[in-house]
Amino acid sequence: MKIRKYSLVILVVVLIIGLGIYWRGQKTHQVSPLQNIITKEIAQLKGDDEAVDYKVESFAENLFVPWEIVFTSERRILLTERDGKIRAIENGILRPDPLISFSEVSSKDEEGLMGLALDPHYSQNKLLYACLAYGNQPDMFDKVVVLEDKNSFIELKGAILDRIPAAEFHAGCRLGFGPDEKLYITTGDATKKELAQDLNSLAGKILRINTDGTIPTDNPFPNSPVYSLGHRNSQGIAWQPGSGLLVATEHGPTVFDGPPGGDEINIIKPGLNYGWPLVSHEKNREGLIAPKIIFTPAVAPAAAMFYSGTVFPQFKNNFLFGGLKGEGVFHVVFSAENPESIIEYERLPDINVGRVRAITEGPDGLIYFSTSNKDGRGSAKQGDDRIYRLVPKTSQ
Repeated sequence: MKIRKYSLVILVVVLIIGLGIYWRGQKTHQVSPLQNIITKEIAQLKGDDEAVDYKVESFAENLFVPWEIVFTSERRILLTERDGKIRAIENGILRPDPLISFSEVSSKDEEGLMGLALDPHYSQNKLLYACLAYGNQPDMFDKVVVLEDKNSFIELKGAILDRIPAAEFHAGCRLGFGPDEKLYITTGDATKKELAQDLNSLAGKILRINTDGTIPTDNPFPNSPVYSLGHRNSQGIAWQPGSGLLVATEHGPTVFDGPPGGDEINIIKPGLNYGWPLVSHEKNREGLIAPKIIFTPAVAPAAAMFYSGTVFPQFKNNFLFGGLKGEGVFHVVFSAENPESIIEYERLPDINVGRVRAITEGPDGLIYFSTSNKDGRGSAKQGDDRIYRLVPKTSQ
């Protein structure tokens, strides 16, 4: 599949401007002014010569807002459902009963049972980590818990980080282990945007802790789990192959807290301030880190991954993320010469399944992703929510 080049986008922009139509669009960082005028609609255009060499295959159905997907082996998947359940898919079959249910979970709106990550030494210790929201506003919090996978059930071992401010909106909470084997946690601003700039609050941050909940000695702020600040609601993190750079997706403002749009892709570095709520969209200020790309209108970026497999060589080492409002899978290419620079992106064509939240690469090299059509913002169809996968078009 050939990636759509910016020349097509520029041509369409010129035509649009000629018609007197103005769309504020997606902005890439440090590119020419014409390339800065890119809209969601234009990004969805597909050239006549573009060959789609994959197909979308349904893998599991009748789920409730699956928030995270992890593979424990080639034939076993664990997934979180937002209403508090961890479920298993074994040999392609969804087990009817959850492996564990968290009765304390609050799942009134965006919050619930969210991120899930396997311990770096899962094959030996069978430990995994989950993030869940509990309580009622104004006393609602996220906590990170450690679990032990007993295969037929999951045992709760306890919390390793608690009382992260949460709310029915902007509750985070994606988990991921970096190459350093530290646990990274994204947190939302809990609808109190000033907390994102408060180093004494865990809200609106990316956090970094050891697997026992202690604070790494090389964290940027002494005795603090805070790794970066100034985030509104990051919901996707992944590490770039080769460079090891941490790349994060982030939701931009909505009507109630700023001009709509301004979704971001950021490269996260320790101790840096990513600006919310002091700046958003194209605005910048000295000492605050600008995003690498901005999406306006919003695409509501969710989980993210870098593809490392061989089944889809056109995606090799590229960044993929799910779009909720954007209703699809987005493909971003970083420069081989400058790994911090985005040179191309597209919304992958012919993925028409609604809102996409979780995304991951399977041991088989296929790309798995979940819908979020039952989250109150989508249009649920029969069988939703589902896990889908991209498979080569030539496969039977």
